[in-house]
Amino acid sequence: MVSRFFRQAGDSDSDTESSDEESLTSGDEASKPAAPAKPKSRFLHSGGSSDSESSPSEEETEDSEDEQKPAAAGQKVSRFLATGSDDEDSDEEVKRVVKSAKDKRLEEMEATGNSMNNALKINDWTAISTGQLRNKQTSEFDKLLRMVQRQQNVGEPIPPFFIHTIVDLETSVNDAQSKDAKKKMNATNARALTAMKQKIKKTLKDFEKEVKRYQADPEAFEREYTAAVTPEVTTKATKTRKIEDAADQDDDTFQTVGKGGRVLQFTSENVFKELQHVQEARGKKNTDRSEQIRILEKLLEVAATKYQRIRVLLALVSARFDYNASVTTHMPTDLWTAAQKEVDQLIDIVATDNHYTVEEVTLDYDELAERTPDEEGGGIVRIRGSIISFVDRLDDEFTKSLQNIDPHGTEYVERLKDEKYLYTTITRAQAYYGESKTQGDSLTRVIMRRLEHIYSKPDAVVNALEASASNTDVRAAASKLGSTSLLIHSLCVHLYKSGNSLLRTRAVLCHIYHYALHNDFHTSRDMLLMSHLQESIHSADVATQILYNRTIVQLGLCAFRCGLIKEAQTTLQEIFATQRVKELLAQGVHQQRFQALTPEQEKAERQRQLPFHMHINTELLEAAFLVSSMLVEIPLLASIDSEEQKRKAISKPFRRLLDFADRQIFTGPPESTRDHIMQASKALQNGDWQQCRDLVQSIKIWSLMPEAATVKEMLAERIQEEGLRTYLFTYAPYYSSLSLALLSQTFHLEVRTVTSIISRMIWNEELSASLDQSAGVVVFHRVELTRTQQLAQVLADKVNALVEQNEKTLDSKLGGSAGWGDRGDGGKGDKREQVQERRGRTGARGGTSRGRGRGGRFQQGLGNQMNEVKVR
Repeated sequence: MVSRFFRQAGDSDSDTESSDEESLTSGDEASKPAAPAKPKSRFLHSGGSSDSESSPSEEETEDSEDEQKPAAAGQKVSRFLATGSDDEDSDEEVKRVVKSAKDKRLEEMEATGNSMNNALKINDWTAISTGQLRNKQTSEFDKLLRMVQRQQNVGEPIPPFFIHTIVDLETSVNDAQSKDAKKKMNATNARALTAMKQKIKKTLKDFEKEVKRYQADPEAFEREYTAAVTPEVTTKATKTRKIEDAADQDDDTFQTVGKGGRVLQFTSENVFKELQHVQEARGKKNTDRSEQIRILEKLLEVAATKYQRIRVLLALVSARFDYNASVTTHMPTDLWTAAQKEVDQLIDIVATDNHYTVEEVTLDYDELAERTPDEEGGGIVRIRGSIISFVDRLDDEFTKSLQNIDPHGTEYVERLKDEKYLYTTITRAQAYYGESKTQGDSLTRVIMRRLEHIYSKPDAVVNALEASASNTDVRAAASKLGSTSLLIHSLCVHLYKSGNSLLRTRAVLCHIYHYALHNDFHTSRDMLLMSHLQESIHSADVATQILYNRTIVQLGLCAFRCGLIKEAQTTLQEIFATQRVKELLAQGVHQQRFQALTPEQEKAERQRQLPFHMHINTELLEAAFLVSSMLVEIPLLASIDSEEQKRKAISKPFRRLLDFADRQIFTGPPESTRDHIMQASKALQNGDWQQCRDLVQSIKIWSLMPEAATVKEMLAERIQEEGLRTYLFTYAPYYSSLSLALLSQTFHLEVRTVTSIISRMIWNEELSASLDQSAGVVVFHRVELTRTQQLAQVLADKVNALVEQNEKTLDSKLGGSAGWGDRGDGGKGDKREQVQERRGRTGARGGTSRGRGRGGRFQQGLGNQMNEVKVR
């Protein structure tokens, strides 16, 4: 028996199809007894036999007979066999059906609805609500809602079967909420049912009108849908015919067509109409911002009157600012440059013609009609807008671009060159608002912007900015003062007179910063103390607190450059005690070890960072602080003799670094700034002031400080003086007298300078000695304290500590460390004075224990029980 899977080359597909039909016959035919097989099977046609050449009528007769007779069980043909000669069928063309995007969306929505119906039949709420059971990214219901939303976005009506689906879902959810049905569900399916109930409730609320119309008359709802969809075919055909007809016309008849097929006409008569269309589309989701900018640029070209130009410029600048919707990224440079030029044009128009003014609050007017000064009351056309807002936005976008550009590349330098154009725009706005008597608030805002651009810059940079601004035709009276200090003073005085407390505070800080930058320490310090900002700065905004920190740091550097070491150390101590210098100065984000910032907090931190060119060098700042701490701490360490007193450090950061350096077994050559200062501190402790001077002067960071040579000379002198003080504190117990000439020769100081230093130490009770000027020596007094005196001294120290603790507690109860006598605090100043009097009675001691231990006069306050003790 020949296998039925073998076919000859002459077999046709019709035979296969007929055999398939035989295999799929009904059960009644299959139950009939099979007829005996023919001698020759129809599946074994030879390619060259006479049977293949038989007439078509014979073949058809034979096929028809075979179809009428049931095939034997052993001769059934597999329906999966490929035909041997299917050349003719392979040549048949398959018709492709081209569907529109709308039809595809409808089919996809119907397929999703069918999937939901299948899930309802098996009570599978997980697939409908969450889609997690079948490893899907979204649920079927969410997918259907998204497709309906897409249908609405393209302006097409909601299909009736969607409303029918959500109505049926509501019924099914209500039925499934019964107790018996919930008992049969697993926990996952029950949670999905609960979630689906909330989704259905929200969806029915969103489509409340459509659901009511559908429930009232489903057939009418479907007819409305059909009527709304049918005209689209005619409309599309009409549009196609219009396009074909337009193709036959000449090129001169083409018109500019905007979004939606609307014809755009750029003429002076249609400026307001096209401007209204642009403003109505502003802020919408699918608005093409680039197209809006191009339309407004065309309108600006055809604007004929000043009123039209002002209206178009206001809309165009706003459209450029709206181009970048993201807050985190900066505005493209080309758009910023174009906006800056257009703001200049706007200011020029309103500044040269007093009949037009741009104000934030105006009366309502017809925006589609031309307005002239003759038609307006008072002869002034008031247009709704805000020039100061444009200036603020320009400045903010410029700062944001500098924050996002790599400061070590050439792009940052090129971008920084645009500051002179921005400064020119600010001066133009100041001149315009200076002549206006009704917009005083805008004038103070633009003056503050101008002040923030120049308060921290050297005179050379400020003069260059002023030169670029003075080349314009705008009269800026403040720019003609000739001196940078006078210019900043005039700007700050104007802000002091304003009613905005925030602007006054920032103006004071900028003024103090400028004085400190120019080494006028005493003026800047007095202004800071008189302003009492240190008492209320904690309640200011973050930007003002950053400005305050920068001012304090610059004040400390000013004191250091002026040689006021103690003042510099005290001023910088507050900043360095927090160990968050970069964060306080807005020059970096502080990474805390046990506290992670949220993305929103980190984004806010990065947005308030200062541009790189405004940074204060933290390494230079640290060098100044550590050197100041060294010159204060090392003589103090040499003057005390008890471990308890050594633990009382003036500068804890410096003392921590010094203790760490003392614990090092091996110390190599200094590499960093800290290494130089720590080794210089050890040399100063050992009395080797020359090595200390060489180490401090070899720090390379001093080259970044203005007048570096003067600073190095000042440091050398202070190291000589503090070296002398340290030497006297350390070796005074081993001398009975010491020659002033020897000290002068050892420390390379004049005898007059040495005498002055020793006299000051004796007066401050730091040194128990006396001067013999006739002999040219200093005589040391060495007195050993008795046991009673030592105990009295310890007791006095404890009482003094107790009094200080009580004062701190009283300060906290009466309002902190704020000012006492001049605040009008209802008697708190009097209480402070009483505390000071009590402290005087209990004996606030002067000097150090070292000086008193060597025979100096000191007072120990124990109330009425102890009086003045003289150590002899």
